[in-house]
Amino acid sequence: MNYCANIHHDSASIIDDMKGDQSWRIFRIISEFTEGFDRLSGICDGISIFGSARLKSSNPYYLKTIEIAKLLAEHDFTIITGGGPGVMEAANKGASLKNKTTVGLNIELPQEQEPNPYQSVSLDFRYFFVRKVMFVRYSIGYVGMPGGFGTLDEFFESLTLMQTHKIYPMPLILFGSEFWGGLLEWIQTTLVQYEVISVEDLDYIKITDDPQEVLSIMLEHRAWKQEQRLKGQKHNDELAI
Repeated sequence: MNYCANIHHDSASIIDDMKGDQSWRIFRIISEFTEGFDRLSGICDGISIFGSARLKSSNPYYLKTIEIAKLLAEHDFTIITGGGPGVMEAANKGASLKNKTTVGLNIELPQEQEPNPYQSVSLDFRYFFVRKVMFVRYSIGYVGMPGGFGTLDEFFESLTLMQTHKIYPMPLILFGSEFWGGLLEWIQTTLVQYEVISVEDLDYIKITDDPQEVLSIMLEHRAWKQEQRLKGQKHNDELAI
């Protein structure tokens, strides 16, 4: 008797409550990737804005998120969020107020996650890892507003991918020095002192309280990105001759 197979099946039922065998799960994962790539293929210059689903519309960071999203949308950036309430709603709302494309990558959760009404492009995911690929694939910059474990997960995921050169460097902005200051101090002291990261790794992170600085950083990065695209196109043209 295959006891390991039974253990895996039981664990999956508790955690994911999915019916059917592993083969059908693989097909569902593939279908989520396929739909995501198809629906988002036209997205250019996306900025992912992360943050807590629990912040209310009266929270100062909710209001700042709207301001940041409006500024970015005015300059033709596409706003990408997790599609839920709180900070995600504020970011989608800010872009929608400027009549710009605003993407929501919704995730099925037992609590918190209900799609906000400000998404012009809305996708639904069951798997966090598929959703993360979409954030990385279609973003040229990240803005981390105050948030909990999910926000920290997205922040460190993107930071790790840049540190290990799995993706090209892009702006990783943490908005709110009061909220993020303690975390950055711990990174700068404990992690550096224990030599588990390099001092240079801190260059990937920027903390600010100024929405205009967020815009300036993203504009500068987009100009650099476009320059790299032109160089790549020129190189391909030369190879084709």
